[in-house]
Amino acid sequence: MTDTVLLALDTSTEFCSVALLAVANPPAGSSLRSLADDSLAGDSPGRGSSARGLAGGSPVDGLSAGASDEPRVWSRHESTGAVSSTRLLPAIRELFDEAGYALRACNAIAFGAGPGSFTGLRTATGAAQGLAFGLGCPVVPIGTLAACAESARRRDPSATRVLAALDARMDEVYWADYAWDDALQDWHAVRAAALDAPERIVAPDVPYTLAGNAAAVFGARLAIAAGARAIDGEALPHALPIAFAALRAWRAGRTVPADQAAPEYVRDKVALTTAERLAVKAAQGQAGDPSRSHASEPPQ
Repeated sequence: MTDTVLLALDTSTEFCSVALLAVANPPAGSSLRSLADDSLAGDSPGRGSSARGLAGGSPVDGLSAGASDEPRVWSRHESTGAVSSTRLLPAIRELFDEAGYALRACNAIAFGAGPGSFTGLRTATGAAQGLAFGLGCPVVPIGTLAACAESARRRDPSATRVLAALDARMDEVYWADYAWDDALQDWHAVRAAALDAPERIVAPDVPYTLAGNAAAVFGARLAIAAGARAIDGEALPHALPIAFAALRAWRAGRTVPADQAAPEYVRDKVALTTAERLAVKAAQGQAGDPSRSHASEPPQ
């Protein structure tokens, strides 16, 4: 019985995040399983730098029951700031060495497509494309907001409606609304990724989990936080939930050739003008929040 080996990359934030997932292919006719993995519980991207390999996870979507079908995962999630590009390839090599696989064993390469740091998105996209070209394997783009929803549900299986909201800097929020579809055993985007002021985000009309760091960053300005059934501030972009989401996508044939992989920027404006920066600072002073800083581009 051969293994499905999937590599996932994310550099959309200040973290360099890499994960490797390997699972024994189920025999023909095996039934599909619903989500049942909690492997993120102890490896949260909000807890600072980590370099960790995990082994012997629980069964995940698309796999039949039984110990031989449980996934094995290895991950690195390190705070690298603006130098993710220098750490990404060494981290990949480390994971393959640790797992005992050759790079050519890869069936697909997933990456966090965005939104997020402009530079970081290009880094992950370029690395995924280059590796996929060399290996002759497909690419699986996974949205970073979808990764937040995936993370929230893996940490809390009752989180079947997730509004993912990330600080986009420049006084704005990246957000999307996701519903878990039991029939498809996958997420459905009720509202696709968008960019808005925190006051303009639209809350779901059903109980929902708020995932991401926007609640911590914007406080009372993010009114949707008050109506959430739960707030998971640690459900952030991370290669491990990207890997699990990509496994479902790969099994369903939702892949692209390497030359068609592209970032999902959402924002088409990289920096505030001088006048806009002054206006933001003035607004912060009036709100009594001088501590909030705004970079010229989304988080690195």
